[in-house]
Amino acid sequence: MKRRQALKNIGLGAGLFVIGPSTLSLLQSCKSEPEYDWQPVFLTASHGYALKKVLNVILPSSDTPGASDLNIPQFIDAYMDKVEDLERREKFQESADAFARAFKEEFDKEQEEGKDEDFENLIKKYLKATPAQREKFVRRNTETQDAIRDPEYVMNNDKGAYAYLTTVRNMGIWAWKNSEEVGENVMWYDPIPGQYIPCGPVDELGQGKAMSL
Repeated sequence: MKRRQALKNIGLGAGLFVIGPSTLSLLQSCKSEPEYDWQPVFLTASHGYALKKVLNVILPSSDTPGASDLNIPQFIDAYMDKVEDLERREKFQESADAFARAFKEEFDKEQEEGKDEDFENLIKKYLKATPAQREKFVRRNTETQDAIRDPEYVMNNDKGAYAYLTTVRNMGIWAWKNSEEVGENVMWYDPIPGQYIPCGPVDELGQGKAMSL
C-alpha cells in the first residue's frame, strides 16, 4: 500500500511535536543502517519490541522508507532517555506499561510474543476509534481524584494504550518527515531555491509533494 494512503487509512493526518536543536541532532544521529540487534536504553526489551512493531504498522516499508529503515524506534527511545523531561518520561513509561496490559488483555499473551497482525488490530482499535469510543478511552471511569493521588495508582489500560499510541504516532510521523532520507529523496527538496512563488499550485511546483524545509 502506498505511504500516503496508509497514513490516511489509520487517521494520522497531523500530529504536532515540539522540537529543538537537540532533537534534530539526535534524529540525525539515528540515520545509520538499521540495528537489527538493537537494545533499548530507556524502554525495557519488551517495550522496545512493541515500539518497533507499532511503528512498522504506522510507517511500513513500501515504495518509501519505513520506520525501521530510518531507525525511528531507536530515536524515540533515545529521545525519552536523553531529551524529554522527567514528568513526560514517566507518563510515557506508564502509558507503555498500560499498552502492554491492554495487549495481554486483548490477546491473552505478552506483547513480545505478538505478531504483526496483533499489533495492527490493536492500533486500529484505538487510533481508528470513533469520537465516542475515544472519549470512553480517556475517561477515568470509576477512578476518583483520590485514587489518582494514590502513589500506587495504575493507569487505566484503555486510557494508557490510547495515550501511548498517540504519542508514538506523533513522534514517529514527525521523525519520518524530518529525516534526511525522506527530506531529500521523498519530499520536494530544493537545496538552492530559485524564484519565490508564494501562492503557486503545489501539484505544479513540487509535483504534488510537500516541500522539505
